[in-house]
Amino acid sequence: MVFKKLDDAYRPSVRRLQYAGPPTTLARTAGVAVAGLLLPGRRGHPWTDWSFSAGWGTEETLNVTLVEPELVVEVGIDVARDASGRWRHPALWHRTRPDLSPTDIPTF
Repeated sequence: MVFKKLDDAYRPSVRRLQYAGPPTTLARTAGVAVAGLLLPGRRGHPWTDWSFSAGWGTEETLNVTLVEPELVVEVGIDVARDASGRWRHPALWHRTRPDLSPTDIPTF
């Protein structure tokens, strides 16, 4: 799972996703529950043809499954950010927020 936020250029017709930071590993039961809430990515997904590194200093890439960026979750983060504003440390999963949509979340 990768956390992302919409940037300031968000418009309903243009989805510009910005990487926000890494997650901690979900417990198996939480992972299964979240998987049931995700929808497969449609044609034109914002991250189509991207590759994702398995870690710093490695050439290994991860196999990913793109999903629609519609699920809002609550996470715990610390205040450390890199120069791009991304979280430096993994975000701790708290819960899904079915009461919110991505447009309800403040942009970067």
